[in-house]
Amino acid sequence: MSETITRDAFVPEAGAVTMFTTSWCGYCARLKNQISKAGVPYREVDIEQTPGTAELVAEVNGGNQTVPTLVFPDGSTATNPSLAEVQSRI
Repeated sequence: MSETITRDAFVPEAGAVTMFTTSWCGYCARLKNQISKAGVPYREVDIEQTPGTAELVAEVNGGNQTVPTLVFPDGSTATNPSLAEVQSRI
């Protein structure tokens, strides 16, 4: 039996975010560009390349594999947040 991946494994350090993405997601590319320009450190996790993460994203999004989904330092998540929301939650 494979190990279950939990959100706790992706909680970032203070001041940073973890962003679940796909290579073809335009909203992901836009948000990555915005947070990079704003100087927000982030860890990108491609849900199509990292086993178990698509299920994790679906779990926090009512069964939908919606990206970008971000995990914040307090363990909370947001789906397709604005740059302002990201900055206010780190």
